Amino acid sequence: MDGVSVAQTEDYIRENWASIREQIVHREYKPQPVRRVAIPKPNGGVRNLGIPTVMDRVIQQGIAQVITPMCEPLFSEWCYGFRPGRSCEMAVKQLLVYLNDGYEWIVDIDLEKFFDNAPQDRLMSLVHNIINDGDTGSLIRKYLKAGVMTPQGYEETTLGTPQGKNLSPLLSNIMLNELDKELEARGLRFVRYADDCVITVRSESSAKRVMRTVSDWIQRKLGLKVNMTKTRISRPSQLKYLGFGFYKDSKAKEWKCRPREDSIVRFKRKLKSLTRRSFPGKISRRTEGISLVLRGWIYYYALASLKTVMTEIDAHLRTRLRICIWKQWKVPKKRQWGLQKCGVGKDLARLTSYCGRRYVWIATKTSLARTISKELLAKAGLISCLDYYNERLALKLG
Repeated sequence: MDGVSVAQTEDYIRENWASIREQIVHREYKPQPVRRVAIPKPNGGVRNLGIPTVMDRVIQQGIAQVITPMCEPLFSEWCYGFRPGRSCEMAVKQLLVYLNDGYEWIVDIDLEKFFDNAPQDRLMSLVHNIINDGDTGSLIRKYLKAGVMTPQGYEETTLGTPQGKNLSPLLSNIMLNELDKELEARGLRFVRYADDCVITVRSESSAKRVMRTVSDWIQRKLGLKVNMTKTRISRPSQLKYLGFGFYKDSKAKEWKCRPREDSIVRFKRKLKSLTRRSFPGKISRRTEGISLVLRGWIYYYALASLKTVMTEIDAHLRTRLRICIWKQWKVPKKRQWGLQKCGVGKDLARLTSYCGRRYVWIATKTSLARTISKELLAKAGLISCLDYYNERLALKLG
């Protein structure tokens, strides 16, 4: 919000840390409001993020690093979000354990805009029970009350802890740990990642009872809103959790996971934007961006079976890159030169270079497909999806 960069903040801290520290110690430090940014959600609507100043981010991170070891022993074994040594993959694995143990009725709890609606007084009471330190508690409360800057101006924050703050993930776990303890006391099997919580039971009647009583408890005891239009009872094949879908393998007779179709569609759309023909720059620049997207997506979904999807995307991706190269060569003379440089005979190169603008046909049915091979594209920096997938599997198994 203050327009100060990370590099500028470093010099500022070196010169002014003594006075900043004194302000914090004497409870005189005043955090800056966060800048609100609305991020579109894939299924519609927006998610409000709060971007702190770099100085406030540094201080919040310091608080989080001290408080986290105090909180960790208190958190549930089945809480996987924003914790050291825990991940989405672990949450999905545990959910699969429940499903394969016969707990195939799922209560999917949806907390309505949790980070925007969390009651601050109740949250601070839970924080105080853990740290019992007035100075730190006072500073955390100031961050909750710092407000936000929107295009319309300053707004107070009387509820919630904006997503984007370094403290928000930890504070969310402190509040929702009360829910975890209640579910454990009831003997329920559940997994929670941040505010995404699913409970598994053996029968539909149990699922209806659990959905009714747990939703009522959340609203009464935690003061949070449960979105009853999205909170629902479902079967594993209907569930979407952390981007994964679930299916029963008829041969192994067990539940497995895979990326949801909409996740695959978004992934393909991203790759399509990186391989559009009008994209400027050298092919190495394209492959660098593509490799980053591939690695991130495949490493996240490596728990699922991806071989078929990756094989399909691999072939399509190479075709689009061949089209990009063909378009960059522009004129027949340059195309003939490019093909000959790659080892194609003069006559065949000339014949191919005058095939017109049938880009997909040229990229799949002519000597271009054999010339610009997987190995050649690998030298330009493109590693295949299957190679990334096998690399991730090797790391997981190793």
